[in-house]
Amino acid sequence: MAEKSNNLYDAVIIGGGPAGLTAALYLARARYRVVVVEKENLGGQITITSEVVNYPGVSSASGRELTETMRKQAENFGAEFLLAEVTELELEGDIKRVKTSRGTLQCFGVLLATGARPRQVGFKGEEEFRGRGVAYCATCDGEFFTGKEVFVVGGGFAAAEESVFLTKYAKRVTVLIRGDDFKCAKSTAEAAKNHEKITVLTNTRVREVSGNSALRSICCENTKTGEITEYQSGEDDSFGVFVFAGYEPATELARGLVQLDEQGYIITDRNQKTSAEGVYAAGDVCVKNLRQVVTAVGDGALAATELERHAAALQEKTGLHPELKSNEKTKEQERDKEAAAPGTAKETENGFFSKEIQQQLIPVFDRMEKPLVLKLQLDERPVSQELKAYIEGMASLTEKLSVEIDKDFQEEETPCVRIFLKDGTDTGLAFHGVPGGHEFTSFVLGLYNVAGPGQELDADTLEQIRKIDRPVDLRIMVSLSCSMCPELVTAAQKLAAVNPLIRAEVYDLNHFPERRDKYHVMSVPCVAINEETVVFGKKNIPQLLREVYGSAL
Repeated sequence: MAEKSNNLYDAVIIGGGPAGLTAALYLARARYRVVVVEKENLGGQITITSEVVNYPGVSSASGRELTETMRKQAENFGAEFLLAEVTELELEGDIKRVKTSRGTLQCFGVLLATGARPRQVGFKGEEEFRGRGVAYCATCDGEFFTGKEVFVVGGGFAAAEESVFLTKYAKRVTVLIRGDDFKCAKSTAEAAKNHEKITVLTNTRVREVSGNSALRSICCENTKTGEITEYQSGEDDSFGVFVFAGYEPATELARGLVQLDEQGYIITDRNQKTSAEGVYAAGDVCVKNLRQVVTAVGDGALAATELERHAAALQEKTGLHPELKSNEKTKEQERDKEAAAPGTAKETENGFFSKEIQQQLIPVFDRMEKPLVLKLQLDERPVSQELKAYIEGMASLTEKLSVEIDKDFQEEETPCVRIFLKDGTDTGLAFHGVPGGHEFTSFVLGLYNVAGPGQELDADTLEQIRKIDRPVDLRIMVSLSCSMCPELVTAAQKLAAVNPLIRAEVYDLNHFPERRDKYHVMSVPCVAINEETVVFGKKNIPQLLREVYGSAL
């Protein structure tokens, strides 16, 4: 008789973008047990795209809407999801091991769908002014350049599409292309070329950007004539440079385990199989001529069908059959179903949390070991009433959370929600504004981490956090539309949850422009360490720890 295994998966998918979500849908629909592991937000890079109009069958949708539909489809067929960071892969033998920040997963096959991240060009001043004028995400940072001049570096799909998007904010957009023309679909290029607020300069490369607290000068060179031109802003003004020069693959996990090309992309055969047995790759992480949602979806579907064959063969060989969670009527699932049933106290229609979101939140709250008090510090602005309704709506879903209005606070940066243990202990976590948008998941994870048991960490990392013996104040500046912010927020909150000497306070810059002005923030995420050292860009826990040790201790 075949042995059922409840800690074994047919496939572990690393990466929750279109490729990974499609593969999960196909595998789950074929009755294989599959889990998608994503360290940030499900959806991948496409979630920062405001409008997708070239996906067949969908006339127009945001990247977030498109991938959320994919996630729901996969989940409806039984796919599982885990928000965690994969730290190591053990790919030898029939049973693979995927080590994550929340424990080790065992599986027959692995799909690498880790995608790619924006590539730096390398002009002088690019790294120095990152976050202070140089940016890589129009959706995340476009609003910081309202009424300003903006330069876009690049000539591909992203440069053409995002230059049009930036006209919503910028006074003028100038696109700088190294070659003779855009290298993308004619319709996409024409939309940029014909826009009244966009100027396109071909055969032009950036040599240097410079300034003081913000960008004041950009120097460009004509690649054919060698002519040098320079744009300078006024003394009291600045401008932005958005870099859309392609992507570099996120293949750190795969190095030394599967074959890569010279640029670091994973080499696969026509069935998406890598050089390692039982390991497949899909999406932007692979060698391919076109990196678009439609090709990522095709990769994911093809890889999934191959993983089905691989898993079936190993089930027969080993006699092990992963136990499908979607078929189980566990006590926890019955509680969730009862909690979400019509007429129950936990069914709260408050305008913030749909029944579907409630069903996701309640199991997390049920696992929390300690009750928490969410203390609200409010002012007269409408956003305060929004925060009050949001937090009270969340607390109505569980007895583990209670809400208090703090009327004796001295804090001026309101509205704010501060997190305390029931015994009055200040956890050091706070959110200024309303923790919605991309910060919804990070806020819930923050509650879970301080209440316990929280996300697992390896022993070495825990030791590094605990040995910090002096106060560390982390102020994280975010935008709710930014998909890159939650990783830094979650990392800072985890540090505070482990070590009481560390505080992690998050600010939605839309409501706290004084924070933006204080640190000259023109890109998110951004963290100020002890109000002195300012660091830009997303960071995981080890990376943030290095910044803390290097800057504050």
